[in-house]
Amino acid sequence: MFAAQKVCNPLTFMIMITGNIFLERGGIMANLVDRINEKHIRKDIPEFRVGDTVRVDVWVKEGKKERIQAFEGLVIAKKGGSVSETFSVRKKSGTVSVIRIFPVNAPTIDKITVIKKGKVRRAKLNFIKDMRKEYKVKERN
Repeated sequence: MFAAQKVCNPLTFMIMITGNIFLERGGIMANLVDRINEKHIRKDIPEFRVGDTVRVDVWVKEGKKERIQAFEGLVIAKKGGSVSETFSVRKKSGTVSVIRIFPVNAPTIDKITVIKKGKVRRAKLNFIKDMRKEYKVKERN
């Protein structure tokens, strides 16, 4: 009577939609994910490293109004890559230090300005979180 119809997995379904067939292992999904990620990566972000002092202008929504708020501090960590890349900025506000994690490609970030380029010998400066006094960073060219 009726032929038994096999339920297709997501990979087969994506091949049916796009019409692309790759013989390499994982070729179709990797290609599709890369194409989607390219659309969401921002091109206007400057290059910065751990140890740099940056000012991040962030859109803040208060009720019905929106405004830009600046957050200036030392980049203590960068993590991830492509669309999911994040960075942590630490600033001192009086005697209290505030650490904020920003996604690099977030639409809430208006712009990032590199104020001072720092030279550090670590990939992550997490030890600064526990320090009471200010950490001195050498300047690089």
